[in-house]
Amino acid sequence: MASALVVGYDPQAIPGIDTDALRVSLDAELARFGEHGIDADMAVVVYDGTAEATLVAALAERPWDVVVVGGGIRKTEQLLPLFEQIVNLVHRHAPRAALAFNTSGGDSVEAALRWL
Repeated sequence: MASALVVGYDPQAIPGIDTDALRVSLDAELARFGEHGIDADMAVVVYDGTAEATLVAALAERPWDVVVVGGGIRKTEQLLPLFEQIVNLVHRHAPRAALAFNTSGGDSVEAALRWL
């Protein structure tokens, strides 16, 4: 079974976001991976001193076939250093994983399928 790790920004760290509604949406997207025969998990990071440890732990869980980096991280100019850190950590700790990029939490499956 193929595997995918989705890396997103922690909804609890975004002011004014309905975290419960967003979490329901993200959980639904993870369920969609299963419908496509992909074993998926999610790692949520925050732009503080914990991002590296969180992501390295998630990358070490298993050999991932693809790592999907969320649009919220890539599209937010202030998070560019975090995006760079994520790409480099994936390169270092999961060198065989393809990198994929979604546009929103609702198309992570499609992003992963482009590389599986």
